[in-house]
Amino acid sequence: MAGSVSNAYIAGMGMYVPPKVMTNEDFARIVDTSDEWITQMTGIKERRHVEADVATSDLATAASKMAMEKAGVTPDEIDMIIVATATPDMFFPSTACLVQTNIGAANAFAYDIVAGCSGFIYGLVIAEQFIKAGTVETILLIGAETLSKVSDMTDRNTCVLFGDGAGAAILRPCEAPKGIIDHVIGSDGSLGSLLSLPAGGSRLPASHETVDKNLHMIYMDGRKVYVNAVKKMGDSVVQVLEQQNLTGDDMDILFPHQANLRIIESVAKRAKMPGEKAYVNIQKYGNTSAASIPLAMCEAIDDGSLKEGMLVGLVAFGAGFTWASALMRW
Repeated sequence: MAGSVSNAYIAGMGMYVPPKVMTNEDFARIVDTSDEWITQMTGIKERRHVEADVATSDLATAASKMAMEKAGVTPDEIDMIIVATATPDMFFPSTACLVQTNIGAANAFAYDIVAGCSGFIYGLVIAEQFIKAGTVETILLIGAETLSKVSDMTDRNTCVLFGDGAGAAILRPCEAPKGIIDHVIGSDGSLGSLLSLPAGGSRLPASHETVDKNLHMIYMDGRKVYVNAVKKMGDSVVQVLEQQNLTGDDMDILFPHQANLRIIESVAKRAKMPGEKAYVNIQKYGNTSAASIPLAMCEAIDDGSLKEGMLVGLVAFGAGFTWASALMRW
């Protein structure tokens, strides 16, 4: 297979969201907020939450089975599994190894990556390199999160933002012009403290003190995260277009990370593209971190918004800070 391909493409996608819906009205009964405020500030109307006995690998497994079915791939054909998540079942073994067992992909090697909300695009770029190198042929890439489990339900500024879900993609080799065309990825660790889950690792191991101080829950400086997200998402999508001598007008559809409707609108404006080209489903699922882009892509396939031959853009920003963008011909 070495040297026989020029590109990697998505052969099939799948998604899963838990059945439990948490509306803005539900949160208004928990913290001092309102449907009007949440909608105006974020664009979110509802999100999904898992039950107590459901873990990230459960969502990832369900999405993976759908992606495999759509791509016509059997478990023994999968060579590699990547799970992008900030909410693994546990530190080790990896969530990817748990999914491997769940789906029976005995021939695969598997590992997790942590790149926050940029994780799916980071994983896409990693998968592309393996396929173009000719070392593997079929990759299962998953973005999956159970952010409700690390959301502080007393913090009205963060608890209303996050939801649970998983999206999966099967990547395989193809010939140009189909497939992944270009990408931009970056990070700035100096700003990492602005969006973090402080305790539970080697810096602050779990203790009565860390639990009492809510240090196992998401911390976010919303204003500073917003400013950086707008800039880095806007800059990276422009950069990836410029690398291919393209503009926002050339792109048929953009899948931005679904963090905030105002961020999405700002990114579209920065890319000088019509706002309606940016696919939006944040109103249904909230911010699902690494799952948000594949969830949006799956819905776009189902509703006919994503069609063969389209020039597709992806862009995200997340904890780290990390950011990423990619172009592909669908």
